[in-house]
Amino acid sequence: MGWKTLDEMDFAGKVALVRVDINVPVEAGRVTDTTRIDKIAPTVKDILKKGGKVVLLAHFGRPKGKVVPEMSLAVTLPALEHALGRKVAFAEDCVGPAAKKAVAALKDGEVLLLENTRFHEGEEKNDPALAAAMAALGQIYVNDAFSAAHRAHASTEGIARLLPSCAGRLMAAELKALTAALGQPERPLAAVVGGAKVSTKLDLLGNLVAKVDHLVIGGGMANTFLVARGIEVGKSLAERDMAETARAILARADETGCRIHLPTDVVVAREFAAGAPHQVVAADACPADAMILDAGPASVAAISGLFADCRTLIWNGPLGAFEIAPFDQATNAAARTAAALTRAGKLVSVAGGGDTVAALNKAGVAGDFTFISTAGGAFLEWMEGKELPGVAALMA
Repeated sequence: MGWKTLDEMDFAGKVALVRVDINVPVEAGRVTDTTRIDKIAPTVKDILKKGGKVVLLAHFGRPKGKVVPEMSLAVTLPALEHALGRKVAFAEDCVGPAAKKAVAALKDGEVLLLENTRFHEGEEKNDPALAAAMAALGQIYVNDAFSAAHRAHASTEGIARLLPSCAGRLMAAELKALTAALGQPERPLAAVVGGAKVSTKLDLLGNLVAKVDHLVIGGGMANTFLVARGIEVGKSLAERDMAETARAILARADETGCRIHLPTDVVVAREFAAGAPHQVVAADACPADAMILDAGPASVAAISGLFADCRTLIWNGPLGAFEIAPFDQATNAAARTAAALTRAGKLVSVAGGGDTVAALNKAGVAGDFTFISTAGGAFLEWMEGKELPGVAALMA
């Protein structure tokens, strides 16, 4: 696949510098969601089993090159120790005397967390001197932070070019899943792209229409495409100034043989509120004083049928205003269909993006998809066809 895995590296007696993403939510000095910390445990434990010492590199918040005590990674230590089942040492810097002393004190089978890499201005500038200072602390570099791989920073890109490098378990799983979805997918291949605005996903749409067989457009974005086709959408969220761009995307899809699917019926309401009075109308029959807040049952049935005919599905963004009922029904129903097909071994399903993960969790099916990416920006840039510096460096 172009990158090495943990299984191809000899960690015995060596210090492994492991870049992780433990930029987790914290309230009152306590980690409130340990998902990202739990996900790095397999990589750390495997390196320790192979006789290595683990030194964790990570960022936390946006200190912008300055030491901000409230953004110290020390707050993550209790959650890290719980996830790893062992004591984790801490150094008050990621380079310099404090880091060197802490690394020198490590014994085989021990773990050390270094302080926030972004306390150094050179981190986000990918400063070669900072990368070299980090690299000097170990013998092997492991990147297990796909979610930070779209940034060319000293700890994600610079250091990878200075040491023997490989992908951690989480990174490898992400790369394998995304390669299967967009690199060499089983076809037919469908993509669901939802969300509020076309303008934020132009690169994504442009890349997908050249690669997928079917593109389902939902959410506020679908309204913009309806407008582009001359359909009135009342007071619905729509970027009317993007209509020409939407038409260009539709034309490009015709050229590439990608079939674009828009709602044929919609759920409309006069107000965006939980339990608001609503009705189902044809997509071209939205009342002038109403707004489209979800795809209708006929559209959902068509999408479900499409999923059944496909072998691979990529999902980014909800089909409607999924945050509140009853405008979550299309997203929930389509997600449950995709999950059922995945469980039956009939569909490879890969999803990612903050709203997408939230929507799939709300529908109760996140655990049934083939792979759920929590990487956010990196997942989106991969889908856009862009090179991710942190990944490219592993292949150098």
